[in-house]
Amino acid sequence: MKKLDGKLLLIGFLAGVTAVFLVMAASGQPSLSALFYAASALPVLIVGLRWGNVATITAIVTAAVIGAVAVSPLFSVAMAIFTLLPAGWIAHLASLARPAGEIGGPDHLLAWYPLSDILMHLCALVTLGCVFLGAMIGYDAELVGTMVDAMMQALQNEQPGFAVQQTASLKSSLLLTLPIVQGAMWVLLLFTAYYIATRIVSASGHGLRPREDIPSALRMNRNTPFIFLIGLIACFIGGIPALVGATVCGTFGAGFLLSGFASLHQRTRGREWRVPALILAYMAAAMTLPAILIVILGLIDTRRTVALTPPRQGDGQNP
Repeated sequence: MKKLDGKLLLIGFLAGVTAVFLVMAASGQPSLSALFYAASALPVLIVGLRWGNVATITAIVTAAVIGAVAVSPLFSVAMAIFTLLPAGWIAHLASLARPAGEIGGPDHLLAWYPLSDILMHLCALVTLGCVFLGAMIGYDAELVGTMVDAMMQALQNEQPGFAVQQTASLKSSLLLTLPIVQGAMWVLLLFTAYYIATRIVSASGHGLRPREDIPSALRMNRNTPFIFLIGLIACFIGGIPALVGATVCGTFGAGFLLSGFASLHQRTRGREWRVPALILAYMAAAMTLPAILIVILGLIDTRRTVALTPPRQGDGQNP
């Protein structure tokens, strides 16, 4: 952990203020709210990856206090649980290293916390955040039914001849679809913020963690398929377990989607048709079946890769 001094506190304070402004901008731009909320993780990630835990904690506390005073304590808690704490935690994990000899590697190198485990932690934290949000707003079949009825009524007002059919099946499907989509999108957005933050810090030349080869390093932990399976089984139980299970399927499914794309990038290296194939894969992933195929690729290619680098002055935090 970095020495506690005024510079680190100031950097953390400025990062926290920036994060709050981005979250408030999300409230003012509903069409871009998800992007602004995800972008609010960037300041925390950047200071965590560059300056360490002191700046990270300062940024989170600053943002939480300002949010509580300027808006409400509930807003502050939601912001912290859904964005700031996951960003701070994965920045902390990404900065952990220990002598490679402790895990059977060369004694003269440092072993960094595996990217596969960082992604697993991110999926778990987003799951907890989504469950908290669902409990906070009272997400259940009645709430989804009210939303569907309001949507159908709005459609009927705009198109008087619009016929409402099979609303019961629509309500049933949306009840589980919404947690899946929300969890998946949030994992994708936060990992994108992490990726951008690592590139920014790496470009500065002062990052704590070395730049990794994402196609070869980004995989899910070998234990995550069992978590995904438990979530899938829970979807068929009904009630609260089904809602939690759907959230797990969404978050960890997004993790497997990311690792599946990384595996695809690695498998197509050196191929002449690589670029058009990857473009088609990304475009096709907007549809359900191709996305499931990429998730399956991520499921069958799990591993735990560890980045090894020569030690530098200031390195060597123990996980």
